[in-house]
Amino acid sequence: MNKDLFEKYLIPLSPLPTPLNQSGKLDKKIKCVLFDIYGTLFISSSGDIGTAKKVSQETDKIEHLLEKFKIKKNAETLLKSFFDTIEKQHEKSRIKGIDYPEIEIDQIWTQALDFKNPDIARAFALEFELIVNPAYPMPNLKEVLRELKNRHIILGIISNAQFFTPYLFDWFLKSDLKNLGFEPNLILFSYKFGYAKPSSFIFEVASLRLKDMNIPTYSVLYVGNDMLNDIYPAQKAGFKTGLFAGDARSLRLRKDEPVCENVSADIVITDLVQILDCLD
Repeated sequence: MNKDLFEKYLIPLSPLPTPLNQSGKLDKKIKCVLFDIYGTLFISSSGDIGTAKKVSQETDKIEHLLEKFKIKKNAETLLKSFFDTIEKQHEKSRIKGIDYPEIEIDQIWTQALDFKNPDIARAFALEFELIVNPAYPMPNLKEVLRELKNRHIILGIISNAQFFTPYLFDWFLKSDLKNLGFEPNLILFSYKFGYAKPSSFIFEVASLRLKDMNIPTYSVLYVGNDMLNDIYPAQKAGFKTGLFAGDARSLRLRKDEPVCENVSADIVITDLVQILDCLD
């Protein structure tokens, strides 16, 4: 993790209010809480892993980045290469039967920009992400994780994420995921599986691992900000569900999605600290 880069691009963010209020209750004792990351644990304007659509708003920074890495492209050409390479990779994955393909972002940049050194590709990917998808901890994040750990609640993650995602915890919370209380076997990042949410694949992997730990799915709470990507597949897996409605940037109600028509979360929270009340 390059701390100088985080300091260079750090933008303090505050959540934007949503029209929803805290509601619902849990009818089972919760032994494990699984989290989404972008838009749930961290404020993210995309509500998910970085979006290159914001590149048009950050043209100057992107141009400086291209100069830094001695890349002879402008921001527009860069973006076209990026999306074209992703689409080609997605198509290959769909042919293999993957319903919602996920890419490895450093490999995409290696192909799109013909990097010869994988470390340089990763460095470029990280800085590009910091530019187009600034993130910042949700209020009370550190305190909630500490309290859940103190209560001996098993913690995990199911998130659309890339290699740089853990750096957010290292930088903002000054700790790695394991020391924050996350069970290593339940840290499930999309890029490691080739499947992205809302595919059920990663949730099924989580269910199997929880079974091996003798944790029934009905005693697991999954918390995310997106009705399609989070609540829908989590309910299919048998988990209790919590919709995080604490930031208007990332709240995705998906009312136009047919599969979400009859889906509702067990609880709705507007601040992470409300999880503690729900578990009581």
